[in-house]
Amino acid sequence: MILHPGILALLSGSVITLIIVIAASLIAVRILRRWDRDSGSEEQLTLERRTWLVSALLNYAFAFQIGSAVLFVFTAEDIHPLFIGAMCATGSLNANLVGWLVLLLKGLLLFIGALWLLFNSLDQSTEDTPLVRVKYRALLVIAPLVALDLYLQWSYFSGLQPEVITSCCGSLFSSQGDSVVSELAGMPPRQAMGLFAVASLVYLGLLAACYRFRSAILRHLLFAATVIMFFVSLGGVVSFISLYIYQMPSHHCPFDMLQGYYYFVGYPLYAGLFVATVFGLIPGLSQPYKRYPSLAAEIERREPRWLVISGCGYLLFLFFPLWQMLFGPFKLLGY
Repeated sequence: MILHPGILALLSGSVITLIIVIAASLIAVRILRRWDRDSGSEEQLTLERRTWLVSALLNYAFAFQIGSAVLFVFTAEDIHPLFIGAMCATGSLNANLVGWLVLLLKGLLLFIGALWLLFNSLDQSTEDTPLVRVKYRALLVIAPLVALDLYLQWSYFSGLQPEVITSCCGSLFSSQGDSVVSELAGMPPRQAMGLFAVASLVYLGLLAACYRFRSAILRHLLFAATVIMFFVSLGGVVSFISLYIYQMPSHHCPFDMLQGYYYFVGYPLYAGLFVATVFGLIPGLSQPYKRYPSLAAEIERREPRWLVISGCGYLLFLFFPLWQMLFGPFKLLGY
């Protein structure tokens, strides 16, 4: 099992990423202790050069973390035929329940990595790089998560036993269970659609308001609306969007849409939601750093682009279910 190409790529890439992050963390400790932006000493100049080198390495490390989240889901989907009872990635993850922890942690690192890259780019666009301490404090928090990610991946893949009979999405994403996903699957579609429509309209309305006005309150509201939109959208995928994708009134699995039989529609759908969420969060997250004059000007310059990208990502996410609802043959008339 470990010799599967996807598993080898994930484990080897995670080892390299962890080495980079550990090395960067050691330098980060020195930077946090010795950094003095107003100093012209030789030590300060050396630290400044090292921050650029470390940032370049971390860019690759966090880019891999983003890619590894996609690769992990793809690999879990690819190996499901090896397990009795598995029909999609759900079966692969149920074959060793550590897989769900890996998926959760990779989702967290997906967002953390993307936000770190965006703030690093923002910081390096200024002459005084005022976010150096903030970035490297964050790095010291991220490093244990990267190590935990590698450990959990090894525990998951090494613990997989092909002879074990596993359960799949038919049992997990069923309205008959007592779990959270069962509650989502059992929610009446029209009720789920109403909640989804309200969350979407509030989010899109705040995007438009932030694009038009410079109010900090609006950006904080957008941050909250984006978080709510993300979880409501994931719930919407389970409760009703999946029904339109599969054109079946009882199929709620969020993973089957990643298969070729459904034209891999899940990949652009989830990618759109991820992009919308990341770029919807960053205007609110960047507000405290407007106290730095150099960053304030750069944030004002970049914010319209962030808002447009967020909106475009969400429209990509909406495109696939709306197309099926409006033009597809499947209708939930009796639900």
